[in-house]
Amino acid sequence: MKTVLIVLVGVAAVAAGAYVGLELLWPASRIGHKPALAALPPLEPITRTSTVVAPAAIALSAIQAALDSTAPRNLAGSRNGGTPDLPINATIGWSIDRGPLAITGRPEGLTIATPLNGSLRANGTLAAIGNVGGQVGRQLGNVLGSIGGSLGREVGNFAGKTFDQTAAVRGNVTVTARPTILPDWHIAPNLSAQASINDVSLPIAGLRISVASEVKPLVDRSVREQTAFLESRIRNDPSFKQAAQAQWMRLCDSFPLGVSGIGAGAPSLWLEIKPTRAFAAQPRIDAAAVNLLIGVEAQTRVVSNRTKPVCPFPDRIEIVPDLSGGHVTVGIPIDIPFPVVNTLLTAQLVGRTFPEDGSGSVAVTVKEVEMAASGDRLLISLLVNGKQRGSFGFGAEATVNVWGKPVLDKDNQILRLTDVTLDVDSDAAFGLIGTAARAAAPYLAPMLASRAVVDLKPFAADARQKIEAVLTDFQKTQTGLRVDAKVEALRLDAVAFDSKTLRIVAEAEGNLNVAVTSLSLP
Repeated sequence: MKTVLIVLVGVAAVAAGAYVGLELLWPASRIGHKPALAALPPLEPITRTSTVVAPAAIALSAIQAALDSTAPRNLAGSRNGGTPDLPINATIGWSIDRGPLAITGRPEGLTIATPLNGSLRANGTLAAIGNVGGQVGRQLGNVLGSIGGSLGREVGNFAGKTFDQTAAVRGNVTVTARPTILPDWHIAPNLSAQASINDVSLPIAGLRISVASEVKPLVDRSVREQTAFLESRIRNDPSFKQAAQAQWMRLCDSFPLGVSGIGAGAPSLWLEIKPTRAFAAQPRIDAAAVNLLIGVEAQTRVVSNRTKPVCPFPDRIEIVPDLSGGHVTVGIPIDIPFPVVNTLLTAQLVGRTFPEDGSGSVAVTVKEVEMAASGDRLLISLLVNGKQRGSFGFGAEATVNVWGKPVLDKDNQILRLTDVTLDVDSDAAFGLIGTAARAAAPYLAPMLASRAVVDLKPFAADARQKIEAVLTDFQKTQTGLRVDAKVEALRLDAVAFDSKTLRIVAEAEGNLNVAVTSLSLP
């Protein structure tokens, strides 16, 4: 047994020495022979159209609070003289307070209502019937005469005497609003209002003054004036345009969108957003809010340096029939230098041995890998070590070139090769490892191609993260305003390349919602 162990150790030592000798005589080569590559023109700058549709829900409670703080709370007035009904010389005054505003929303519009409570006071001197001139005096005399002498005598007894009477005033005011967005960046509230006063009578000398007929004309006039004032005030208010312009200019910029954490050579990229069109649908009203849908269309592209695009704010906003819910769609071209792609391939392939199930007489181990472009195809060059299976089989290294056309697997976010072919010169490289290795070469190409894929998930994840960072800037809560923005998905749409760069075009989709919880009227 001792002898056998010595022999085995000696054989192992000889084998190891021979292997080391071969490594010294023929050191591991870098990737060698590559086919001639057809030069490609640089990729043209690419611009995608992106869309942001932002629903803004203005809470009815915010509208109610804003109106309640600005609407007059008291209405007062007085007049001197008689009335069409009574022969009096009186001062009639009134003071009316409004109650809290109540607002309700329906598809046809907003309704704002408030109760009115106050009092009317009449004081003065009752005139004799004979002192009442004209048609009124004659009619009153006829009426009193037809009723009977006792009433006439009663009124006559009060002639020249003073009186001071009060009566309660009750009523309500209802205002209806049907707001619309105007193309010139203003909002028309389209207000209409009406007032009602409960009719009660104020007794004077056995006769009565109609409170409603005294007060309602004044209330109607005041309501018309306030409604017209508010209508004009809102129609001419520039706040809507100013807020939209401020957000437009915030979008008009370039935002960092570098692909980080991938490896050396990762580019520093910027996402340039250039808004070009603004559009909106007319407001929809429900029981909780006035809902606006405002959209912006922008040109987006990825550039290597920060830019400051010029984005003139449009004088008019396009009114469209309808819009779906809020969403964000951002097109992102991502340019990846081939050295970065090679880093990904190295992590995926180097050190792996094929066939992976151990079948076959030859085991091929990948030592290095590079990708290059030529024409409409990509070339994957692999430095491999081919070794005949057996106890003391020694391998040889060779460069294998695999051609293929790139196809984007959108579902799995990877780049695959189709129409895979093995470069003819690669067969000769296997002469060092014998006939069995050459026989295995036709199986090597599809086997490698099926695994030589570029996993684009890191780029997609990084792009999504950077876009969310851009949207986060719009999420900063302001007083009375809350913005919720989130990227829900990012899909890869297209692939292109030149001699230096692999370009992946991605599209991010997300949600954007704006809630207005407090409002200030102009």
